[in-house]
Amino acid sequence: MAIGPRLDLRFTQSLVMTPQLRQAIKLLQSSNLEVSAFVEEELERNPLLERDERPDIPPPESAPPQEPAAAPDSYDAAGAATLPAEADAPLDIRDWSNVYDGEPARGGRADFEDAPRGIEELAAERPRTLREELAWQVRLAFPEAGDRLIAAQLIALLDPAGRLAIEDEAIAAAMGCDVPRVARIRAVMQRFEPTGLFCRSLRECLAVQLAERDRLDPAMAALLDHLELLARRDLRGLMRICGVDAEDLADMVAELKRLDPKPGASFDASPAMPLVPDVLMRPAPAWTAPDGTLEAAWLLELNPETLPRILVNRGFHARAQVSATREERAFLSEKYQAATWLVKSLEQRASTILKVAAEIVRRQDGFFRHGVTHLRPLILRDVAEAVELHESTVSRVTANKYIATPRGCFELKYFFTTAIGGTGGETFSAEAVRHRIRSMVTAECPDDILSDDAIVAALRREGVDIARRTVAKYREALRIPSSVQRKREKAVPA
Repeated sequence: MAIGPRLDLRFTQSLVMTPQLRQAIKLLQSSNLEVSAFVEEELERNPLLERDERPDIPPPESAPPQEPAAAPDSYDAAGAATLPAEADAPLDIRDWSNVYDGEPARGGRADFEDAPRGIEELAAERPRTLREELAWQVRLAFPEAGDRLIAAQLIALLDPAGRLAIEDEAIAAAMGCDVPRVARIRAVMQRFEPTGLFCRSLRECLAVQLAERDRLDPAMAALLDHLELLARRDLRGLMRICGVDAEDLADMVAELKRLDPKPGASFDASPAMPLVPDVLMRPAPAWTAPDGTLEAAWLLELNPETLPRILVNRGFHARAQVSATREERAFLSEKYQAATWLVKSLEQRASTILKVAAEIVRRQDGFFRHGVTHLRPLILRDVAEAVELHESTVSRVTANKYIATPRGCFELKYFFTTAIGGTGGETFSAEAVRHRIRSMVTAECPDDILSDDAIVAALRREGVDIARRTVAKYREALRIPSSVQRKREKAVPA
């Protein structure tokens, strides 16, 4: 055969991931906080994007009809479009006694000025950190400058839990002082607020707190020396070592539970961020079915607080193109396409989230009406086929998205659970089975502790065909101790 160059014409199909498509996929799987941050960056980067600051006030009845919206504002559980709820009417202020009119408060300002206080002065003061609080206590406890310098070094060596991992000898060598002096300063600082800081072990931390409460007796000291037996729930061994009966040991364990094993962790803990749901759910008015029965449904709508409202400034784009150069027109065209694509991507994201959430609510209607015991098995393919989307799209939509329901706020991923077969041919949700196992363990009697085999037998009587190893796996996932450990715990009165 001849060897040489040759031209061939072939037709192939391939999926090209354009930057715009990657952006749409990224927005689909991002949380509302990530989407808001991305939109803020685009507002600063793209001059053709602007924030939509129009108020959400419905037009009066006498106004001419407006152009209908392109997409519905809410869906019911079956996917039907519904109209948005009317905005609350503005309140008519009749009592002006609580309205701020700019005059200074009674008694005047602390600096005797007549100007009203600014908003920056009304803001709450920043709480002091743990190290700032300890530094303030050091200035009150140690009058000598050398002691304050050693105390400052101890504060700098604290870990986030409030422990001090470095020995006194190493600190004394680094500071050029005696070891007893460091030990004395550390002992004083262990009584600082919060009590139990600057300790090297859990036993020392708990001992300092008990000594502060005058509860460190020989029996309690023996309990602290054998915390590993308490972790193993060997209560009989602890009663023998401490020389106490079951009632006294229960009081000692309850005293330990009231202590703080990590006194420094809670001091500087940042406040928990509130969870803002993406979808809001509420009961719909009841309606009469064709057969005469009274039916109830659910109304779903997107949370307006999580929807970035942006517009494309087409007027500015048209005016700028009149006197723009070729390079400037290319720049404006690129930014216009990016802005238009971003607005469409956000609209498509909102519509897809609402469509998937409506299908999930329709399939898990029993959960919202009767609780977790009526949670049905559900997989991504079931929802994808119902809403005519790909499974990967449904997976991205349900990731990091939350829905506020009458039973609480749940992630959309929560409603997808595997199926467990039943003895009668029906299937049960794995989450419902885990909830049933937790309920059975919670309701068990101290004299009749349920083993894994007993739980399996009880579930099979209820129609759930489950293996013993599956029950053990679910029990460990729920952090429920074994039957032997639970028997030890309940042998001593709480």
